Amino acid sequence: MSGSLNKVTLIGNVGKDPEIRAMQNGRSVANFSVATTESWKDKMTGEKREKTEWHNVVVFAEGLVRVCQNYVKKGTKLYIEGQLQTRKWQDQEGKDRYTTEIVLQNYNSTLILLDSRNGGMNDNSRSDGFGFNTQNTLGQDSAYAAAGTAALGAGQGDSQPVPSFATELDDDIPF
Repeated sequence: MSGSLNKVTLIGNVGKDPEIRAMQNGRSVANFSVATTESWKDKMTGEKREKTEWHNVVVFAEGLVRVCQNYVKKGTKLYIEGQLQTRKWQDQEGKDRYTTEIVLQNYNSTLILLDSRNGGMNDNSRSDGFGFNTQNTLGQDSAYAAAGTAALGAGQGDSQPVPSFATELDDDIPF
């Protein structure tokens, strides 16, 4: 195999409100954590068990930073696609430390709000999710280009509404 792929997909809940900071180059970055929870029934005791994993998320894509700032809050359920990156840094004692993060940058990242509990969303918002995506939206404000799409499978950069099942059946086949 000649190529490689670095892609992370998560569905989980935000642990605390995103932290938005300005970088030295004037652009903004959003940092937050997402919890994914696995649950199962213990075969020996019959008890319900859970294991929660925490993931650090860093958003560099300008449009997605604005989405985080305006719509993402503690408890928001998100669908995220990004890349896994490990960064090396030194603590106060000079020891090397490593942090692994899911990074959303450029045109290969996706952030979809899966619930409408978020502040700022109006009562007309559909509960099946709002897609904010940076794929295939060159030259547009990519965060808002997919705002009209509603389904998880939609919102891959096109701003066309998802056709309903009824319009798909409306054809001129006589029988």
